[in-house]
Amino acid sequence: MSPPTMVQKPVGSVGNLKSPVVRLDSGANDAQVSFADWEKFNFAPIRESTVSRAMTKRYFNDLDKYTESDVIIVGAGSAGLSAAYVLAKNRPNLKIAIIEASVSPGGGCWLGGQLFSAMVMRKPAHLFLDELEIAYEDEGDYVVVKHAALFMSTLMSKVLQFPNVKLFNATAVEDLITRRDESSGELRIAGVVTNWTLVTLNHDTQSCMDPNTLNANVVLSTTGHDGPFGAFCAKRLETLRPKSANEPFELGGMRGLDMNKAEDAIVKGTREVAPGLVIAGMELAEVDGSNRMGPTFGAMALSGVKAAESVLNVFDVRKKQNEATYGGLN
Repeated sequence: MSPPTMVQKPVGSVGNLKSPVVRLDSGANDAQVSFADWEKFNFAPIRESTVSRAMTKRYFNDLDKYTESDVIIVGAGSAGLSAAYVLAKNRPNLKIAIIEASVSPGGGCWLGGQLFSAMVMRKPAHLFLDELEIAYEDEGDYVVVKHAALFMSTLMSKVLQFPNVKLFNATAVEDLITRRDESSGELRIAGVVTNWTLVTLNHDTQSCMDPNTLNANVVLSTTGHDGPFGAFCAKRLETLRPKSANEPFELGGMRGLDMNKAEDAIVKGTREVAPGLVIAGMELAEVDGSNRMGPTFGAMALSGVKAAESVLNVFDVRKKQNEATYGGLN
């Protein structure tokens, strides 16, 4: 068997960069003091309150802007960020808010399995790696990225550079905003209820701490399988009963590990589960009762890609419904 080859699309060389490259020598561009002259080095002066204002002003401006979002993605793991990438690239006019409970986004995609670093993706998921210009070793039916963090850091960097995307991390979704049609009894999801994650984790130790709300035409939930914050939206549907107030909504519950069945089922099953709520990634296994996939990540990425398509397929209809209720989005 011949050794695996490294596949990577060519990227621009340093000589093509528009901005000057910082050199750690006495000829550093645009520097009053060379970085190499550490004895004379110092930062520009700043007042502490300036730092606070720089952060809070931008954060609350973003919060004001994205309180009325077009799409809200719950969960910034591989499925959620893959969906965000496709949505933001193809629909730059949409306001996309990403809500992540952890301080550090990325979900379980910083490592492969059992703390191993390499990431395995079965084909044709390698096409998404090509899109992101991420190098991999081609092993025939599957490819291997040398470190899962390379995939996640690249994907996250590209998503966060889109001007129509805002990530709110360290923020938990505590509930869903709902609209029930009085004639049909059908429930529509119209946004999320949020709080600081540290507050959410301490409701039992403090007095009442009410949440915040963000409206959206479509919510995409990618919170993973059952856990402290996992499968939140799926589990909430059990009590919300989206079809009618009298018709139970039963979760299938994730089954045992079967990579071959699991990945196909997750991608094929990615869809709008309830009006205004698309579910993707391993959270979908809790809804449909499909298998666990284990340490292979192709379905996470492609479920995100399909989720973006599912969002766009229903977006105009859900937007029109929201516009007919309480004045719609502003």
